[in-house]
Amino acid sequence: MSRSAHPAGPRHADVLPEGHYTAPPADLNRLDPKVWARTVRRNDEGQLTVGGLTVDELREEFGTPAYFLDEDDFRTRCRAWADAFGADADVFYAGKAFLSRAVVRWLTEEGLNLDVCSAGELSTALSAGMPPERIAYHGNNKSEEEIRRAVEVGVGRIVLDSFQEIVRVAHIADSLGKRQRVQIRVTVGVEAHTHEFIATAHEDQKFGIALAGGQAAEAVRRALKLDGLELIGIHSHIGSQIFDMAGFEVSARRVVQLLAEVRDEHGVELPEIDLGGGLGIAYTSDDDPREPHHIAKALKEIVARECEAARLATPRISVEPGRAIVGPTAFTLYEVGTVKPLEGLRTYVSVDGGMSDNIRTALYDAEYSVALVSRTSDAEPMLTRVVGKHCESGDIVVRDAFLPADIAPGDLVAVPATGAYCRSMASNYNHALRPPVVAVRDGEARVIVRRETEEDLLRLDVG
Repeated sequence: MSRSAHPAGPRHADVLPEGHYTAPPADLNRLDPKVWARTVRRNDEGQLTVGGLTVDELREEFGTPAYFLDEDDFRTRCRAWADAFGADADVFYAGKAFLSRAVVRWLTEEGLNLDVCSAGELSTALSAGMPPERIAYHGNNKSEEEIRRAVEVGVGRIVLDSFQEIVRVAHIADSLGKRQRVQIRVTVGVEAHTHEFIATAHEDQKFGIALAGGQAAEAVRRALKLDGLELIGIHSHIGSQIFDMAGFEVSARRVVQLLAEVRDEHGVELPEIDLGGGLGIAYTSDDDPREPHHIAKALKEIVARECEAARLATPRISVEPGRAIVGPTAFTLYEVGTVKPLEGLRTYVSVDGGMSDNIRTALYDAEYSVALVSRTSDAEPMLTRVVGKHCESGDIVVRDAFLPADIAPGDLVAVPATGAYCRSMASNYNHALRPPVVAVRDGEARVIVRRETEEDLLRLDVG
């Protein structure tokens, strides 16, 4: 099915004022499996389906905008990471990417651990049955109340992020008659190839204790002297949306050097290192992420080689994929409201969501794909900017994309790879209602995080 084209913006990328596309795709109806969840297909009528359900069926039951999460895909990715690293390593799902009680249950069932970085994330994990010993607690400014609860419930590790926190955790553990397992997060001076605000291992940022100037070594000295702490290892995280393993190689080398210094000074070989997460996913067809078994093989070889050179026993490795698991498993479904051609520039396609359900484009200049999913079209490709309905010129969902020239109000479009950081960073800007998250599997769909209502907003407004 197709509709007649209307006057629109340019068809070819050579007039593109800004952006990254060089040419329209050969087939706008094709769904690139790199960027879509594993059970996503087009049926014979041209509609997108996920888990056997069409977007028309999903829109009718759950409305738009909404996030639809492929549960089979999520579970498959959990198993792939667990299998890749094996029993001699630990995989911690980074809850900040997206967390709900259903996700916690899936993680528990698939054998993954969980890292959290707030009281709310910890409560969600515990309420859904994640064993506390399988939880790691992150954060650069944990409150005393957060630390106390983490120690009381027996989280498996607390990642120490500052000199003040070393003392704070030790004091609280002592007061509770406990010895808390901890790691020290170090900044190793490696800046990953990523956006400035999500690069986390160069010195000029808020996370961790710097290797430079001997600060990390001093942190180890202090932690080893405190009875309330059991120092089990070193933690390093170099950034997010990373495809190149070179940064991990440099990071691992520097962490192992620190382990060797600790052995030489204290006669102690720390048994664990955590290399963090940050592995990238495909948001567009240009992205080329690595599979978990490639990542595991590379990281294990790097650590083993560096430890052999330093004459150290190889420590147990931990990694923290979040986006790499949940990111590709979901898409956001929107309804087109208006189509506004700007002659010689592009066509603005406005949808019924926006920066309140996906802030990443505005915040990080993130790139996304988009597709017409309620039908197919044989119309020419048209350069578009998919924007939201908020009172903000930066309310952009997909900065530059090609859609069929006959795109029209009432059409459904979907943005893939929105499982990570979209619902978890969603807001009520303009008093928008945050969308639901709907899990789809084997022809059935169920809400795992419900859509907000106006009553929810007013209930919080006590003025």
